[in-house]
Amino acid sequence: MHRYIIRRLLILPLLLFGVSVLIFGMTQLLTPYERASLYVSDIPKRVGALDDIVKKYGLDAPFYIQYGRWLNKVLHGDLGFSKVGKQPVADLIKNHFPATLELALWCIGPLIYVGIQLGIISAVKQNSPLDWFVRTFAIVGWSFPLFVFGLLALMIFYAKLGWFPAGRLSDWATQVVSSGEFRVITKMNTIDALLNGRLDIFWDALRHLILPVITLSYLDWAILLRVTRSSMLEVLRQEYVTTARAKGLEEPKVIQRHARPNAMIPVVTMGGMTLVGLLSGLVITETIFNYRGMGWFFASAASQLDVITVLGFAMFNGTILVLGNLGVDILYGFVDPRVRLS
Repeated sequence: MHRYIIRRLLILPLLLFGVSVLIFGMTQLLTPYERASLYVSDIPKRVGALDDIVKKYGLDAPFYIQYGRWLNKVLHGDLGFSKVGKQPVADLIKNHFPATLELALWCIGPLIYVGIQLGIISAVKQNSPLDWFVRTFAIVGWSFPLFVFGLLALMIFYAKLGWFPAGRLSDWATQVVSSGEFRVITKMNTIDALLNGRLDIFWDALRHLILPVITLSYLDWAILLRVTRSSMLEVLRQEYVTTARAKGLEEPKVIQRHARPNAMIPVVTMGGMTLVGLLSGLVITETIFNYRGMGWFFASAASQLDVITVLGFAMFNGTILVLGNLGVDILYGFVDPRVRLS
């Protein structure tokens, strides 16, 4: 197992290098003068002003020199300065990532438990009315565009019924959190509310999370459900399952001890990458529900052509995806011994 992990760790720097080259290479699609305009808020009127900016920042230097300078800054935590946020991009990520992390954490439980359980039940009860209902549930979720489902949920449960509001907190709760009496520790409202002993803030933050969590969970339930069901059906046809039944084991024990662990192997990959996707920024969901996390700000920066911010967020998201892939590979080795031995 140690050799397997070491091999994956050795590949990690190469993957991160490839991601950084790809992201920085996108800036080379712009001319030096177009890139120079990213460093100023207003284009100078003086003749030759842009030429001075190009020379100052070395924007006309060979690609490898520009890349080396940029990479050195990134390694020191400098992702550039955001025009939209009016602060360094690294600080923006620190301020907005906790909100995205909070949303992802609240999605993990229902996403994994419900999706996997429904997939197992559907496979065990194959071709039963329950199976048909679950499969229909999955097909609808699979075919529903995320923004359509989110807008429908917003129209019904917020605009019409007024149950679950958009945003992260109500106005009164925002004032409490912004006051000096409320200790901001994790920047995740539900957790900070519990740490401060404010159940009223906790319930208000939870009400704002319900619609985004349902929207994300339902669509990802459908994916995990279909993968789990297909894997479970394949395992149930294996000879060792038939042998376990022939020995007289009760059906629940056959499912839990023999079928379920082996059926989880492909589910680990799908579930792990789904969770990584949640952490890398939920642009559509956060925009629909005005949930001011990392994805929401990413969309705002892109709409205002803040290229520096977009590149900084892209590098951060790319790093999360690479590290997430590494985590899934290592977890896969624990779940499937054949991977460790190969």
